[in-house]
Amino acid sequence: MNALFLVLVALSVFALAYRYYGLFIARKVLEIDPGRPTPAITMADGHDYQETNRYVLFGHHFAAIAAAGPLIGPVLAAQFGYLPGALWIIIGAVVAGAVHDMVSLFASVRHQGRSLPLIAEKEIGSTAGIVASFAMLFILILTLSGLSISVVNALFDSPWGLFTVLFTIPIALIMGLYIHVLRPGDVKGGSILGVILLTIVIYLGPYVAANPVLAPMLTFSKNALAVSVPIYGFAASVLPVWLLLCPRDYLSTYLKLGTISALALGIFLVHPEMNMPAVTSYVHGGGPIIQGSVFPFLFITIACGALSGFHSIIASGTTPKMISSEKDILFIGYGAMLVEGFVAIMALIAACVLLPQDYFAINASSSAYAALGMTPVHLPQLAAAVGETLQGRTGGGVSLAVGMAYIFSSISFMSHLMGYWYHFVLMFEALFILTAVDTGTRAGRYLLQEMVGRVIPKFSEKKWMPGIAITSFLFTVSWGYLLYTGNITTIWPIFGMSNQLLAACALIIGTTMILRMGKGKYALITAVPGLFMIPVTFSAGYLNIVTNYLPKGQYLLVFLSAILMFLTAIMFIEAFKRWYELIQTHGKPLNGSGRMPIKADFGGACEQPKI
Repeated sequence: MNALFLVLVALSVFALAYRYYGLFIARKVLEIDPGRPTPAITMADGHDYQETNRYVLFGHHFAAIAAAGPLIGPVLAAQFGYLPGALWIIIGAVVAGAVHDMVSLFASVRHQGRSLPLIAEKEIGSTAGIVASFAMLFILILTLSGLSISVVNALFDSPWGLFTVLFTIPIALIMGLYIHVLRPGDVKGGSILGVILLTIVIYLGPYVAANPVLAPMLTFSKNALAVSVPIYGFAASVLPVWLLLCPRDYLSTYLKLGTISALALGIFLVHPEMNMPAVTSYVHGGGPIIQGSVFPFLFITIACGALSGFHSIIASGTTPKMISSEKDILFIGYGAMLVEGFVAIMALIAACVLLPQDYFAINASSSAYAALGMTPVHLPQLAAAVGETLQGRTGGGVSLAVGMAYIFSSISFMSHLMGYWYHFVLMFEALFILTAVDTGTRAGRYLLQEMVGRVIPKFSEKKWMPGIAITSFLFTVSWGYLLYTGNITTIWPIFGMSNQLLAACALIIGTTMILRMGKGKYALITAVPGLFMIPVTFSAGYLNIVTNYLPKGQYLLVFLSAILMFLTAIMFIEAFKRWYELIQTHGKPLNGSGRMPIKADFGGACEQPKI
């Protein structure tokens, strides 16, 4: 099949879904009210709550949610063939992922920008709120270790790639100082400066890699990188947000959208064929990358490309505190997820244009590939073109870079630039991932501060530096340990499972909110995907334990998987009890329940919004 057909199908479905399904949810289900003041207005403090331009906020939100998932998950899932992944990305993004993000954002806006655990406490009860806090903490730890392992696998023993990625950090710092200290508010000048410096770094990459002095200094082992990435996460968590986090978000958003747009244009020009079969024999299990069968492992492998619980952390974190009008909930909540779905389709195509022999040579371990009885076809030439060893670089990141570079270099006037494109894509991937690492680490620090603050109130003070440093250190060490001791076959499955469990939690909480609003007839929009993901994630978690972790003696991962499923099971039971109460009262709040009344919380009926 020609890849162009898949691109056109995805674009058409996503455009129609945004215009009709997303608008239906906004108007009929949520009844968003453009005239209702948002927390950014009613609670403005110039620090956390701040009105923000809708396009700038879209950039921040997209940069925060778009991490390794839409890039790496579809690449790994390509072992099942391109058809299962394409169907779940397109359908899942429309009816599950975008709905999840939009409803989570709406719920937080209507709850004064509060986090998901606090929303659960208000909507379901105190038990659900406490359980959700611990569950989210575990999920964040697993998520960040899963995201980071892709960076490690892509950049070890790669001085060219590490050089380009490493120098995006000082570039972001320079941009932050320029925009906030040297020329306050000069975003245009800061952007031009950042792009110029980034271009210089990309140009210098091959010369640095060929330098006999600099190349060894920038050749890191897996273990060295597994230590370096958490150190970066810690620094990003404690530094002022304007100094590193915001400039990186701003710079990476344009790079992300620009690169994906360029890839789409390259597919239009090249018309590459999908060399991976539509369905492979590994749909029944026994694959060299993901050992389980297509159900349930497809869903937890693709993860963020179709549905991501990590998004609910952002949608109930920074974004609801900055949104200036409820009418932007559709654009930012539903729209950004559809863009991420398109990124996932591009990643799937980049993997599937490679021949299966080359795809598996990159993504499978040496022993697993030897057992397949395959021989690489174009991989030696591709490796020579990019100046790197490619075989056995598991994790999805390298095969994505090779696939994208292959498409770009297939354009006649770019045929000699394969090496540049490969290392540019590595930098592009790392920016995707590190943006989520720094944002996720900061969010984890906030959550840990809140939890410790229940026992030691001083930790609840957001500006108390000892509390910031201690909680940042504890949280970073937790996910850093899993990163250091794990690999893609152990970390990615538990990351995908935990991420999808969090998504199920957010959808179940959203369903509770919709029922409480008296919108029971529309509750299926969140209940169906939420209930579907419960057996998917629990079965995947069980299979991970009995077929992956126990045979390898990885008892820490067994414990984390079991405790996570136990905690979320408690939250689901509490939610279902609340559903029964709400259905019995036809969506009306219970007297003496201690929960905020509907009109105070949601504004009751309102005029039909014009969106």
